[in-house]
Amino acid sequence: MSDAQKESFHWSQPMELFDTGKPVKVCAPMVRYSKLPFRLLVRKYDCDLAYTPMIISDSFVKSLKARDSDFTTCAEDRPLIVQFAAGCANDFADAAEIVAPYSDGVDLNCGCPQRWAMAEGYGACLLGKPELLSDMVRQARDRVPSPDFTVSVKIRIHNNIRQTVELCQRAEKCGASWITVHGRTKDQRAQPVNYDAIRIIKDSVSVPVVANGDVKSSSDVTTIVEKTGADGVMSARGMLANPAMYAGFDETPVQCIKDWLDLSLSLGTPYQCFHHHLIYMMDRLLSRAERRVFNSLASTSAVLAFLREHYCL
Repeated sequence: MSDAQKESFHWSQPMELFDTGKPVKVCAPMVRYSKLPFRLLVRKYDCDLAYTPMIISDSFVKSLKARDSDFTTCAEDRPLIVQFAAGCANDFADAAEIVAPYSDGVDLNCGCPQRWAMAEGYGACLLGKPELLSDMVRQARDRVPSPDFTVSVKIRIHNNIRQTVELCQRAEKCGASWITVHGRTKDQRAQPVNYDAIRIIKDSVSVPVVANGDVKSSSDVTTIVEKTGADGVMSARGMLANPAMYAGFDETPVQCIKDWLDLSLSLGTPYQCFHHHLIYMMDRLLSRAERRVFNSLASTSAVLAFLREHYCL
């Protein structure tokens, strides 16, 4: 993109997206995966809003090296939400202030169920600390008062949905711009998503609600919005398998694979990330024998040779 193009590049602010009356289509924060090349890819295929992977706020604030490693963006990477894991309000607010000039909002991770995160006081641990969660939202909102800069939260649900409703209402009162609800508890993994709980939350707050959990196809977007009344949907694994999902493709089109090659190689994506994305994207395209060969490839040149031979890429 030329300097002139950068100056003229315009993107919709997050809250403008929620005002269109159409479901906002969101790419989830995914550790190792939702980095700059992948965010640029999904933006080509009707993804409205993309998140960074979860970043540990205290390391990010204290270390320039951590910032350079964890947060990479560019002019076309908008609208962008930077997600942080935080254990104290000041860290979250400091991190928000640092990324504000380069992004459109921050999100507080209140849903990660992994043991290490819970042990550090991050993620789903915050579901049991509503006062701390509210203070984090309030301090970040106060630190970056621009109306165009959003402060959102991503949660899982409690077994007692009333607790979740109260948590969301407190977050709203403290300035949360919207709430993303993964319709499972912190202890659930493959169990069915509780879409009824998401609808109850949606009916209990005035800010937008984004539904998360088992969004695997473009038809799921419509179905889940109808079930929950949500203002948008967020997909993780569905986007990995098919980055063009939101554009209505049932499986990853060959052009999307070409786009991934162009973006990832031009941006110097590490081989493991480059290869893993292709493994996800091509899972349905390859036969079992082809998949076994492709998944074992150990270099970029070997991957490119395979794609040239089998797909003329």
